[in-house]
Amino acid sequence: MVAIKKDRQRGRPRGFDRDEAIATAQQLFQERGYEGVGVAEIGKALGITPPSFYNAFGSKAALFSAVLDRYAGSFGRFVPEALAADGNVATKIARLLREAARLYAKAGGVAGCLVIDGARGSGDAGARALTDRKMAESRAMIARHIAAEYPARADELASIVMIALKGLSAAARDGASGEELSSFADTMVAGFHVALDRNGKPSPAFAGEG
Repeated sequence: MVAIKKDRQRGRPRGFDRDEAIATAQQLFQERGYEGVGVAEIGKALGITPPSFYNAFGSKAALFSAVLDRYAGSFGRFVPEALAADGNVATKIARLLREAARLYAKAGGVAGCLVIDGARGSGDAGARALTDRKMAESRAMIARHIAAEYPARADELASIVMIALKGLSAAARDGASGEELSSFADTMVAGFHVALDRNGKPSPAFAGEG
């Protein structure tokens, strides 16, 4: 009874579910980006008033942070999973890029990567810092896996992969088809192979990948 009373004092409806609210907000942010959705609209979608919104989340940026955490633990799992699966570095990166192309293709009104493009162009420095941190974490993860075979070139090669992921996301948000994204991913895989061969030990062939 005390918990319900406390929620009522804060202006939240009795049936307010924080996890469902974050999932709803994620859909909005993925469809239109951080700048494209206002607090009033988010509150309406969640069934709460603006004062209740601030009581529940503190700020729009704080909600966005919770959304990014949820995104990383669901949709974004393909990155660590692609890297953790069997294979050498060339195989892991090929799998990562091709899976990104498949997942970034528009589906249900959503395209691209929320972490890469969700706060692009935003005037909110806090929101940009959140996505920058997530991207830095992904880049560091990729670099660690590359370092297992190419320790001296891990940072350089991880940068190539991140640029390819950014290109895939941007193209998806601009309307590129799944086939176009897959073709681009294949080109980036070939380019990564060339990068591995340049000034470093040759990587095993890509035969049978994909």
